[in-house]
Amino acid sequence: MRNESMSELESLMRTGPVLRGFRPGWLAFCLGGAIALGMAACSRSSGDSGNGYGGTPEVGVVTMAYHQAQLSTELPGRTSPYATSDVRPQVSGILQARLFDEGSLVRKGQPLYQIDPAPYRAALDSALAALANAEAALPSAHGKATRYAALAGQNAIAKQEYDDADAAYKQAVAAAAQQKAAVESARINLGYTRIIAPIGGRIGRSLFTEGALVTAGQTQPLATIQTLDPIYVDINQSASELVALKTQLTGGALTATLNDAPASLVLEDGTPYPHQGKLEFSEVTVDPSTGAVVLRAIFPNPESLLLPGMFVRAKIVEGIDKLAILAPQRGVGRNEKGEPTAFVVDAHGIARLRVLRTAQTVGNSWLVIAGLAPGDKLIVDGLQRVVPDMPVRAVPAVSEAGATHSARPS
Repeated sequence: MRNESMSELESLMRTGPVLRGFRPGWLAFCLGGAIALGMAACSRSSGDSGNGYGGTPEVGVVTMAYHQAQLSTELPGRTSPYATSDVRPQVSGILQARLFDEGSLVRKGQPLYQIDPAPYRAALDSALAALANAEAALPSAHGKATRYAALAGQNAIAKQEYDDADAAYKQAVAAAAQQKAAVESARINLGYTRIIAPIGGRIGRSLFTEGALVTAGQTQPLATIQTLDPIYVDINQSASELVALKTQLTGGALTATLNDAPASLVLEDGTPYPHQGKLEFSEVTVDPSTGAVVLRAIFPNPESLLLPGMFVRAKIVEGIDKLAILAPQRGVGRNEKGEPTAFVVDAHGIARLRVLRTAQTVGNSWLVIAGLAPGDKLIVDGLQRVVPDMPVRAVPAVSEAGATHSARPS
């Protein structure tokens, strides 16, 4: 086309009378316009016949099919210690020594504080002496009771005298037992002067120093021990979501149970936590102020990265859906109402707009619960050229990795 236009202009320029009087600039303008018109005509001709389908746009499609999908949810949560114990004295006295380093790890049974044992050692010695005195009276009382029993059998003494001797013996036995218990109590109190760790874990700062007077049953603890390995993560989930999940589990739509489900964590700064945990249980009561149920997961914490009270995000595997419809995210848009939409190619090659219902993302796809069915051809490539109810030519879509994409059931 361009060559024909140039030939015509050259022919006109050779005809001297026709172009006589024209300025050189005007000739250049005419020549440029003719060239532009020729190029536009060539471009239109090429566009009309390049695909051989009379202008029908070509779109890449993915054929929908059932897949096996692992369903998970990401929820906010906070860490809490596996066990907590406030260390309090069980006897009163003066603190003589603190036997641990603040902030260190302590083991169960490790000595933590020493209370002045002198008063309790004296009380034990006194109890031992009283026990010896009570036990010394036992042989005499026992012998007298035995002799009076023989005499009473011969009617040599009054029955009342025998009864008094027998009662005296039994009182001596009871007194000895009472003193034995007093010795044990004194020994226990003496042992309480050395305060030991009731659980293993990390101990905090000491709230009392050497020389302080402490009392049995005081409200303020000497220190607090927290077990941080393992550690709990308390997660809040909407009660309605939990009910819907359990309904799916009961109905057989999902093939996994919520208890013992694997869980992972993302820290507050977005860093993935390196250890995987599992779900322990779900609370049986709904918080009326939030409408949420507490789920508790347990995680190993050998490096003590997790501290009590930290905010985290927990990802919990809720179940396995064997009949999931997964639509690639690049094939799903939004309408003016914010609803997810997608184009599918029907049996007549017409692009039809569908309004979808999606549950969550699974990898790079949306889990579709309404709007798509197995066999539907979802348009994922060439969407910018598609409007509702227009004819299109469907070809297999090219995946993001560059290979032709063809959906197959897992």
